[in-house]
Amino acid sequence: MSNTTPTAQPTTRTTKNVTATTDSLNSDTTHGTTTVEDSVVAKIAGIAAREVPGVHDLGGGAARAIGALRTRINQADQGQGISVEVGEKQAAVDVIVVAEYPIPLHHVADGIRTAVTTAIETLVGLEVTEVNVTIADVNIPSADDDSADEAPRVQ
Repeated sequence: MSNTTPTAQPTTRTTKNVTATTDSLNSDTTHGTTTVEDSVVAKIAGIAAREVPGVHDLGGGAARAIGALRTRINQADQGQGISVEVGEKQAAVDVIVVAEYPIPLHHVADGIRTAVTTAIETLVGLEVTEVNVTIADVNIPSADDDSADEAPRVQ
């Protein structure tokens, strides 16, 4: 009887590895798989788009109304107004936005494209093929918004 112990054969599994811009979701490792849901990519895009100067809100009229209700109960939807198509190595994003007046709309759209592309490529590792921006409305600050803290003109 010998004192040798059997050696285990290594197991190889295909993995999706999420790292910074050099790797995509389909990098192979031997440690398991990572799956990033489309809703996560949409949330990342929404957060990035909201940080662009000139963006008042995201989404169309109905989405903003529902979003306002969700915000009141502390359940804000960061992916509101964002639609994504995610493949194995690439993503395409559609953004619906309400812009601030009087910021030039093409500056807002360019800023959104840059911010969303950078965020997705950096945080998820997907190549962004396109970011389509739809400006659904323009928010015009009213005089009533500025004078809310002042005394009424007529008593």
